[in-house]
Amino acid sequence: MAGAIAFSGKAIIVKLAYRHGVDAVTLIMLRMLFALPFFVALAWWAGRGKPALTARDWRVVGLLGFSGYYLASFLDFWGLQYISASLERLILYLGPTLVLLLGRLLFKRPVRRMQLVALAISYLGVLLVFGQELKLEGADTVLGGALVFASTFSYALYLVYSGEEVKRLGAARLTGLATSVACVLCILQYLLLRPWDTALQVAPPVLWLSLLNATLCTFAPVLMVMMAIERIGAAMASQAGMIGPVSTIAMGVFILGEPFTAWVAAGTALVMAGVWTLTRVR
Repeated sequence: MAGAIAFSGKAIIVKLAYRHGVDAVTLIMLRMLFALPFFVALAWWAGRGKPALTARDWRVVGLLGFSGYYLASFLDFWGLQYISASLERLILYLGPTLVLLLGRLLFKRPVRRMQLVALAISYLGVLLVFGQELKLEGADTVLGGALVFASTFSYALYLVYSGEEVKRLGAARLTGLATSVACVLCILQYLLLRPWDTALQVAPPVLWLSLLNATLCTFAPVLMVMMAIERIGAAMASQAGMIGPVSTIAMGVFILGEPFTAWVAAGTALVMAGVWTLTRVR
């Protein structure tokens, strides 16, 4: 639960940083720059005494890092420029439904009737909140929602294809390596698209917010969730993580001043009910 709450704070910090005029490319570079030493240390610690990576392992880690952490993170940060933190969290919470659909399309895995019901409930909840925000904020909501949904899809691809590599390398080592790759890609993206010295010209609060994002809302929750899965299993950890959308909405209301309407409450309840139903189907 602590990991889910900490991770949900990422959207709040990003929205606060955007108030200081920073763009997505610079903001995600700062986050990944501060996070890089922690994930390199995690990869080293998890790989002690284990065989060195093969050329195939490095290729797979590179692709997984690109899809699961670089592309997914950048699209998410970009989308947060246009939509509320509450809607962003609900869209990201559709990840398990996309994993289910990708498993069906790519690997012909069977889908049960209750799983389809769970999908319908979850997407109905997101559509409720999306429709309300579209009415209030206008066309930018479509762009922001599409970007965050693409982020969710990119991370779902990572989850679908990382299963075999997790067995080979272990979850902690793969996470450390893949995230380190993503950190380097975000830094290279910044160097290609922005003058290198503009990062020094951002408002001081942006630097502190990025450091907080990299530690409390990125590395710490990854570590806590992995420790939780070791102790209580993935299914129960996933259900405990359902506090994430609620904590995001609460922080959005009290810190960002986002409105909390009956539509947001109903949409959140539906999304959480759908994901909970999905985790209960064996």
